[in-house]
Amino acid sequence: MKKLKVEELNRVSAEEVKTTAKLPVVVVLDNIRSLNNVGSAFRTSDAFGIEKIALCGITGTPPHRDIHKTALGAQETVAWEHYTTTTEAILQLKEEGYKIALIEQIDASISLHEYTFSASEKIALVFGNEVFGVSDEVLPLADVALEIPQFGAKHSLNVSVTMGVVLWQAVSNIKLK
Repeated sequence: MKKLKVEELNRVSAEEVKTTAKLPVVVVLDNIRSLNNVGSAFRTSDAFGIEKIALCGITGTPPHRDIHKTALGAQETVAWEHYTTTTEAILQLKEEGYKIALIEQIDASISLHEYTFSASEKIALVFGNEVFGVSDEVLPLADVALEIPQFGAKHSLNVSVTMGVVLWQAVSNIKLK
């Protein structure tokens, strides 16, 4: 067993990434205050071949050194748009045929492992603010709410960790089946 060198990873160039097929998934960041979390969203979205990121409200936008610090250049390979409000982004995505899935602990949440993502379905995954979660005005616009099962004393994960878990579940449903 040995670690692979960078040249052995068969990575595609940033230009090639822009032209490769993407998963029909949009990551919606609802008023994310940490630029490091925004950078992580770009890096994770690049890793999983996500279509684009919607940066909403107070969520920071590239170029910014703190986003670059965690994105490591992924802000150049993942398409993104900024919206004044998350509601504006959701309404546009609904108009474009996206199913809206909140990642939030609410009375109607479905456990993430019980939900099946489909390659034939365009989906927008809404990740909320680090303190307040998904904005209250967005709740009635959702088609479904998904929740990651947790078994410890704490019942929250950092938003960047949550993105990794949820996007991996989406990828494993869509690409690996």
